[in-house]
Amino acid sequence: MGMSAASAGGIGRGGRGHRRRGRHHGLMSEINVTPMVDVMLVLLIIFMVAAPLLTVGVPIDLPDTQAKAMNVDTQPITVSINATGQIYLQETEIPIEELVAKLQAISKTGYDERIFIRGDKSTDYGTAMKVMARISAAGYKNIGLVSLQEQDQ
Repeated sequence: MGMSAASAGGIGRGGRGHRRRGRHHGLMSEINVTPMVDVMLVLLIIFMVAAPLLTVGVPIDLPDTQAKAMNVDTQPITVSINATGQIYLQETEIPIEELVAKLQAISKTGYDERIFIRGDKSTDYGTAMKVMARISAAGYKNIGLVSLQEQDQ
C-alpha cells in the first residue's frame, strides 16, 4: 500500500516532469506574415514614387497652345529637338542624316506610322523645319507637333 518514490515525486511517466516537457512545443514552422506585408508596402510606395520619374525622356521646354489634347490608342514615334538643336529619336540622340533610316527601321505600320515632333520653344525654327521636311520627304504622312496647353491666367 505504499507509494513508490518515482510515482510520488513526479519523476516518472505520469509525474510532473512529463507535464513540463509537454508545455514546450516543437519549433514553430509557421511564417509570420506581418513583416513580409510591411516590406511589400514599403516597396510598393518606393515604386509608386519612382515610376513617374523614370518616364521623363529628353528634357524639352514645350511651347503652349490652345489645342485640345489628342486621344491616342497606340504609342507614336517621338522625335525631339532640344534647345541646342540636338535631335533625338525616342530617347536616343541621332544625327539628322540617320533620321529617316532609323524611322523606317522602327516603324511598325510603314508610312502610316504616327510621328510626333517635340521641339523646345527656344529651338531654331530652321532645325525643326529640316526635321519635318526630311520625315515628310521620306513619305510619312501622319506628322504632328507636340505642345503644352495654354494655362488661363
